[in-house]
Amino acid sequence: MTVKLAQIGDVATNSKPISPKSALHVLTLTPFFPSAEDEVRGCFIAESLAELRRHSIRSTVIAATPAHHPRKTPTTSSPAEWVRYPQIPGNLGLSSAGRFLSQRLLARVRDLHQKDRIDLIHAHAALPCGHAAMLLSRHLKIPYVVTLHGLDVFNTCFLAGRGAEWRRQVSVEVYREARKVICISGKVEQLLRTGLQGNVRSTVVYNGADTHRFSPADRPSSGNQEILIVGNLLRGKGHELVLRAMAGLRPTHPELRCRMIGEGPDRQRFQSLAQTLGIASQVEFAGARSRHEVADAMRACTIMALPSRYEGLGCVYLEAMACAKPVIACLGQGIEEIIKHGENGWLVPVDGLAELETGLRTLLDSPELCTRIATAARDTILKSLTLFHQAQQLAKVYAEATA
Repeated sequence: MTVKLAQIGDVATNSKPISPKSALHVLTLTPFFPSAEDEVRGCFIAESLAELRRHSIRSTVIAATPAHHPRKTPTTSSPAEWVRYPQIPGNLGLSSAGRFLSQRLLARVRDLHQKDRIDLIHAHAALPCGHAAMLLSRHLKIPYVVTLHGLDVFNTCFLAGRGAEWRRQVSVEVYREARKVICISGKVEQLLRTGLQGNVRSTVVYNGADTHRFSPADRPSSGNQEILIVGNLLRGKGHELVLRAMAGLRPTHPELRCRMIGEGPDRQRFQSLAQTLGIASQVEFAGARSRHEVADAMRACTIMALPSRYEGLGCVYLEAMACAKPVIACLGQGIEEIIKHGENGWLVPVDGLAELETGLRTLLDSPELCTRIATAARDTILKSLTLFHQAQQLAKVYAEATA
């Protein structure tokens, strides 16, 4: 069966068509990408690919999902070829998943390479896509790079045991053979280089924000003060900390509201906590929302807070900053490289309930400080953290990797 692989390029605006002969052709291999079933997942990859077209880079996208997961349907706005591959369910299957994926893709990628030469494979995450890219590279002699998106650099899933060691061994092999390992923050790169004792070709490329979609509101909000949280409903993201801080603020800020955008396994836990704390009427569980709706919510909120314990960087921080909103995040995470406390954002210790409550109170009670921080936040993004800046750096990495 002949399958037409999807290319990113025509979705970009204000740019001339790319000549196939002059454009670098990159095969993007990723487990994260927008689909008809979930237009938000992997949007940070799709949006950067569209921007790369300005740098004469064509991207063919293969999005991979395990066969035991529901089928994915591509969208016209984020074209990709969705491929299903066999995998032992759970973390145990990750160490071998890349091998199964590479076997699934080998004939397909060889055929594409013969018809339209692939200059580089860009894999997202070591397992399974980085592993598959490494094996495809060995067969087809196509160089590859891999991007690390989180703090679990060696895919141990923060667990011990034989399975974690297998995942670590495969991840190390992927990193050492890659032409370049792209880290989304210095924090991620530090973990990588420490774990490999510096024996790796790595660089930092921060994610960029779409400053057109995520832009300031036309006029100040006239509604009640609102804390916005955008993220999966998981314990590690810090939702519980925000709820407890709100309960502490209730005597002085009885009209304060909190809106949570996202879904996850801990939704019932957070709803029960809000009820126990007596703030259920002030908290809205909005569920999953589109990119457009998230941008609108960011423009409407007073503060965006996500005191997450484990963040390699956090695109939602950058997007809220692009909307000119004060952002509260945690010390020791990748975002600490972007936010300067009290200048363009607010930083609190991990699990620092007292500090979070103090920070929220300070910002809520000082509109002037909020405005100053918000303006600096937007300026920070415009200066060096837009999609254009990200694409510019990726284009440089691609050029070096194919030289």
